Order: sequence, then structure tokens, then C-alpha cells
Amino acid sequence: MFSPFERMVALRYLRARRKEGFVSVIAGFSLLGIGLGVATLIIVMAVMNGFRQELLERIIGLNGHLAIYGSQGAIGDFDPLAGQIRAIPGVVRAIPTVEGQVMAAEGGQSAGALVRGMRPEDLRSITVLANGIRAGSLAGFDGSGVIVIGHRLAEKLGVVVGGQVTLISPKGSVTAFGTVPRMRGYKVAAIFNVGMYEYDSSFVYMPLGDAQLYFGLPPGKVNSIEVTLTHPDLVSSVGLKIAEAAGPAVRIHDWQQSNASFFNAVQVERNVMFLILTLIIVVAAFNIISGLIMLVKDKGRDIAILRTMGASRGMIMRIFFLSGASVGVSGTVFGVVLGLLFSLNIESIRQFLQGLTHTELFSAEIYFLSKMPAVVDPDEVVSVVLMALGLSFAATLYPAWRAARLDPVEALRYE
Repeated sequence: MFSPFERMVALRYLRARRKEGFVSVIAGFSLLGIGLGVATLIIVMAVMNGFRQELLERIIGLNGHLAIYGSQGAIGDFDPLAGQIRAIPGVVRAIPTVEGQVMAAEGGQSAGALVRGMRPEDLRSITVLANGIRAGSLAGFDGSGVIVIGHRLAEKLGVVVGGQVTLISPKGSVTAFGTVPRMRGYKVAAIFNVGMYEYDSSFVYMPLGDAQLYFGLPPGKVNSIEVTLTHPDLVSSVGLKIAEAAGPAVRIHDWQQSNASFFNAVQVERNVMFLILTLIIVVAAFNIISGLIMLVKDKGRDIAILRTMGASRGMIMRIFFLSGASVGVSGTVFGVVLGLLFSLNIESIRQFLQGLTHTELFSAEIYFLSKMPAVVDPDEVVSVVLMALGLSFAATLYPAWRAARLDPVEALRYE
């Protein structure tokens, strides 16, 4: 498409000489601007993708994809119902659960907590939690009077494995002297760390029988049944089958309904960040236009000489198009390499910067996660590259057309 002569002239025009040094400086800044814009877009999209994926895995990993509640309160005769649900294709597990809000206290410290009661084998089947045990073991969860708590809650209360935690329920026992809060001490069997601040700082697990006794439920009743599927997108189809099997006695709530506003906010933020950061590339493209217009003005005599020697308008246009396009291609390649390197090592970079500045750059209390995630989507990288190249090529068209339309007679008249 481009002859060797056209490539040689185009690259020669980009080199700095004393008279045209400023043009090359503009070209250098244009290259840097496109590179930084592409790198920033790749990094931000990777972090947003990682943030969404990590949140989805953490939320679904502990909560399940579907939650089944009794339409009139607690679910009675839950084991046969859980067996029917497990037999439905696409269901991985169905866990009967007792849940309630409490205050956890120890050594003068207290914190709000969410207690979840479930059987030991069901607790071990939750991969995120079973793999996140930091101290102790789930083997000790088989007894009575034991609990498993998050590591941030343990740090706040100052307890370790083997220590005691007092749980206080606001729904107490009614006596002649009024309502007395229900209080009981439990031994810490294990401490977990799933990497999500909300769960690590507030979740408490106890055996199902203990939870039923503590919250005043009969042995044959639970608050809900948590259902985990083979894939999160199956909630609609499997939910209909569960509704048919369970009948009108239950109501079904899926993860999309529970977290719709949260994930919609993440998606909106992601789209807005993409649009805002695209402006960096647009500004760099305008720099290419200004740099090429200045180059065409400086090279007016050279263009006229080439035209008188037989160069066609198409050849002149291709020379200047190649000059601008080479800046765009070089900047895009630089940006892709920088963006991928940064995205793939973002946690190490964060740790280095935190050590250097002695500040916390990614607070778990604010961002819910204890580590900065990044997931590079190849399709998004391709989209960013195509957009950057498209803007760069479009920016070269007008200056190249102006160069091709230059009249040799007018250019050489005062030479």
C-alpha cells in the first residue's frame, strides 16, 4: 500500500531538525498522550471488571444464588423441601439456614453481627469460606456451643481461636420484669477471611441446632433455604422450577434482586469512566492534527518540489497520512504494553506505593475488598486499540488532504 519512498519521506519528516524541532516535540507529546490514554483506559476497565467479578464471587459465594423464604414466616418441614430442590437440574446445593441479628461482645468491646446457623457439612461445602479459614479448623464446628467468625470481627473483639464471645439478641425472653435480652457465650472454633470487609467484620456461623435454640425456632423450622446453582445466570429458569416444586408456601429471592442497585451502580460508573477517559485519546488526536498542520506548513517547499518531480497528490497524501498514523500506532502500542503490565501487577504496585507513602490507597472499609482486583478482558483491550487507532487515523486525514491540495506554483513563488 505504501511504497518504500513514501515510508522513508514520512519517517524523515518526523525526525527533529533544528528548524522543525518544535513539530517533533508536538508529535512526541501526541504519542505520549495517546499512550497514556490507552493505558489508563485498559487499567481502569481491568480494575472495574475485577471489582465486579470479585464482588460477585464473594456475595454469591457466601449467600447463594437463590434464597427461599416461607410466605408466612419460617419454613417448616424443610429437609424434604431441600431434597426436592437438590434434585432439580442446575442446583449444586440447598442449605437450610437460620439467620438473625445479634450484638457480639467480649472484653469490653462489642460489634453488630449477623448469625447464620447451618449444619457442619453444609458449612464445609461453601468453598469460599472453607478455603478462607485463617485460624482453627472447621472440624471443631461439629460440637455444640461453638461459632466461626470473621477475622476483622475477631480483631475488633480481641478474641482468638478457643476464646469466648457473648452473643446478645434484641429479641429476648418476656418475663415479669419485662423483656430480657437473650445472652449466651460461645467458643470460637475457627476464624475465616474471605477478603470482603462486610463479611469478615460481621458474619458469625453456628451449628443449625444451636441457632434454632438461640433464636427460639422449633427444631423442624428454619428461616430460609440458600440455593447455589451451576451458573448465576440460571436463576430465572431454575427459580421457576423451584416455585413449581415448592408451591405457594414459599417466596423466592435471587441475587440479582438483592444486589440489583449495587451492580447497576458499578456498571454506570464503569461506562462513565470509559467516556471520560476516552477524552484523553481525543485530546491527543487533536495534537496530531495540530502537529501535522504545522508540518505541512513547514514542508510547503518540499511538497512543491516533490510535485514538480512527478509525485501525485495521492502520494503526498499517503506520506503525511503515514506520518500521523505512525504516531498513533506507536502511541497505541506503548499504551497497550504499559496498561497490561500495570494491570497484571496492580496489587504489587499498590503495596509498593503504600509502603512508600505510608498511606492506605485501597481501604477495605470503603471498597469492600481487601485486595485491589484487576481482570483484563481481551475484547475490551481490542475495542480500546481499535478506537485509538481509528481516532489517530481520522486525525491525519484533514492535514494530509491539505498537503495534497497544495499548489506547487504558489509554494515556490517566493522561494
